[in-house]
Amino acid sequence: MIRTSSRLLRLVSLLSARPEWTCRELAERMAVTDRTVRRDIVRLRDLGYGVESAPGPWGGYRLSPGTRMPPLVLDDEEALAVAVALREAALSGVLGTGQAALAALFKLHQGLPARLSGRLSALDGALEHTPRSGEPQIDTLVLLELARACHSALRTTLSYRDHAGRASVRAIDPYRLVHTGMRWYLVARDVAKQQWRTFRADRVVSVRSTAEPADLTDPPDAAALVSYGIANVVYPVYTTVRLPLPLDHALQKIPPTIGTHSPDGPEATVVRIGGNSVDCLATYLLGLATPLTVLSPDEVRQALVRRAQALLTANR
Repeated sequence: MIRTSSRLLRLVSLLSARPEWTCRELAERMAVTDRTVRRDIVRLRDLGYGVESAPGPWGGYRLSPGTRMPPLVLDDEEALAVAVALREAALSGVLGTGQAALAALFKLHQGLPARLSGRLSALDGALEHTPRSGEPQIDTLVLLELARACHSALRTTLSYRDHAGRASVRAIDPYRLVHTGMRWYLVARDVAKQQWRTFRADRVVSVRSTAEPADLTDPPDAAALVSYGIANVVYPVYTTVRLPLPLDHALQKIPPTIGTHSPDGPEATVVRIGGNSVDCLATYLLGLATPLTVLSPDEVRQALVRRAQALLTANR
């Protein structure tokens, strides 16, 4: 049975390597008889591979799109390449939410033999992902552990640091991972507080699943909970600005996770934005590259004017 399985994997690898093979060519490459090749082709079709054949003495075999996705056959270097590509897709959000890339990476990581898993961990430690300005980086292995926790539906012990750097250990029931385009968030039920909460994945120190089933009764809309939590974070400083844009255009310029929007007539929108400091808010507003009016406070208006004047002076 082991020999047959290995031979089938070798056959799929050969069929994937070029558009078409004759039966004789496959038999020579695999050091078997033509009859064995024909039997193995039948076995592959039974497994769901779409293998087409051309009749006649010079006919050959080729792979065609099947009705369902068969198992992929990857060598060591291909598996590592796919894992790295999925890692970058998950972290960059190039495929949208990143959930599909993370789920695929989770499945691939589970199936890797120990020798490849070790190499992937070494690669993950050596590779760097350029974050958006001011955004913290996150370890892909932490994301995988969080994905594993959500997938297992088991109560989990989470070591976490809050925005002030205070460490805590929480018992949680993990539910979903949400990617906002800038950060990953874990949506989970805080067991002690009996509340659904969001946790920034980059602040997670460690994850340890228990044998106790998670209580996922009446789960929330995970994406909506994250959006609400981001929009309602209490910041040290707030500014209110008026954009000469209708509401739908203003939402594209400043997403709802950043500010609270109110239409000001059909062609303008007032937005309230929070930040960690006056300078941070001025930098963000300048980066919008959009004419706007700072309604309040004066400190943010003055900081924005200073930055604009400095740019004007430097570029005269």
